[in-house]
Amino acid sequence: MEIGFNAVFITAVLQIIAIDILLGGDNAIVIALACRRLPPEQRRLGIFWGVFGAVALRLILIFFALQLLNLPGLKIVGGLLLLWIGIKLIQPDSDQHNEATVAGSTRLIGAIKTIIVADAVMSLDNVIAVSAAARDNLVVAVIGVMISVPIVIWGSRFVLWLLDRFPIVILLGGALLGWIGGGMLIGDAALQSFTADWPKYSKYLAAIIGALLVLAVGKGFARRKSV
Repeated sequence: MEIGFNAVFITAVLQIIAIDILLGGDNAIVIALACRRLPPEQRRLGIFWGVFGAVALRLILIFFALQLLNLPGLKIVGGLLLLWIGIKLIQPDSDQHNEATVAGSTRLIGAIKTIIVADAVMSLDNVIAVSAAARDNLVVAVIGVMISVPIVIWGSRFVLWLLDRFPIVILLGGALLGWIGGGMLIGDAALQSFTADWPKYSKYLAAIIGALLVLAVGKGFARRKSV
């Protein structure tokens, strides 16, 4: 039992890290833009405290999301949102953050506020996905976020290079979100009266269907955009 628990724990943490890396690239760009007008000696402080505040706020949002997902019907909504987020992830990039969209500040406190507010606005998809991957376990969510955020922020160049160099990583990320979303849908309390007698592998079957659905729909949309 202990090995199984550890395997589930490690798998969930790795899923959260993958989700944060895939969905957190924009956050790293926003942090850089928010601090661009700071004096050089204050930039590290702006990045550190901005990231600290953003992570703290994100963990608070994840805590409330974990509580809400226990309510009947909300896992269905969350699962559908994850499927859509996975489909969007596969689409060609269209939104670019630049100096016109993110206001840099010449004051340290202003840059920190910009980072925290921007992260809160941009992290809805991230919070939903991490909460689903955490499987109602706040400790798993905290560990995953604390490991992945420094990778995204200080390793953003490597992350962007990896995603550009190996496009299959994006497809795998979309499939991962579809997998989590499909499994989340079937686990909703509102469906327990229907799914109670279903075989144990039903959740994995739903996860596979979710992953395949995201890949099929996402690639279909991408082809239509490229025409």
